[in-house]
Amino acid sequence: MDRKELEAKVIELVAMSYNKDASELSVDTNMKEELGGASVIMVGLVSEIENELDVLVPLPVAAACKTIGELCDKVEEQM
Repeated sequence: MDRKELEAKVIELVAMSYNKDASELSVDTNMKEELGGASVIMVGLVSEIENELDVLVPLPVAAACKTIGELCDKVEEQM
C-alpha cells in the first residue's frame, strides 16, 4: 500500500468513526479542534485501524496525533 492509499484509508476510517463525510477531511485536518469527540471514539478508531490495516497503533500514540496526516505517519511506522 502506498502513502496515498494509506492516507485515503485512514481518512475513510476517521470519517466513519467520527461520523463525518470523508470529502470534508484531509491529512491536514486537526483531529482535536475540527473533530473533537470523546476518547471512546478514538478507541473505536484505533480498533478499526487494527482491523482494517492489521496495524496496532497504541491508543496514547494515536490520541497524541494532532492531524490525520500525523496519524498516517504513526500507522505507516507500524506497517
